[in-house]
Amino acid sequence: MREQHGHEQHAQGFERGTDGPKVIVVGVDGSDSSLRAAAYAGGLARRQRALLAVVYVQPVLTAGAALGAPVAETTDEIAEDLIAQIRAAAERVKGIFDMRWEFHTFRGDPYNGLVKAADELKADAVVVGASEQAGHRIIGSVAIRLVKAGRWPVTVVP
Repeated sequence: MREQHGHEQHAQGFERGTDGPKVIVVGVDGSDSSLRAAAYAGGLARRQRALLAVVYVQPVLTAGAALGAPVAETTDEIAEDLIAQIRAAAERVKGIFDMRWEFHTFRGDPYNGLVKAADELKADAVVVGASEQAGHRIIGSVAIRLVKAGRWPVTVVP
């Protein structure tokens, strides 16, 4: 019994060299800032020997848009294109860098999709690109909302 108790205590503490993040979630949407965020998160994951979880949140279709399939096809094409870009980047560095990564798609608005992804994937850190939309400076971007949620360390890449 005593040995088991000691093991439980050890598992909860930090060990030298293993106290960094184990799962880093990065949100990508094809924008330049999200691709820079993915590159930054990739470097962080490689240095920390963490799993990089690349997340694309597909927009939920509104009732009007649901009648026409082009919106769904477009978001699927974006996801496929992002996967192709990430695979190509991973192939370029294979053999140079050893990094584990996964691609996930979630449906919803970007904020709630990333929250769901971070929760389900048990994220230790979240990385996002800075919003490129001027209105977000006033009403708040996804990044600001993630920081205010206060559930994970959030890195915002310009």
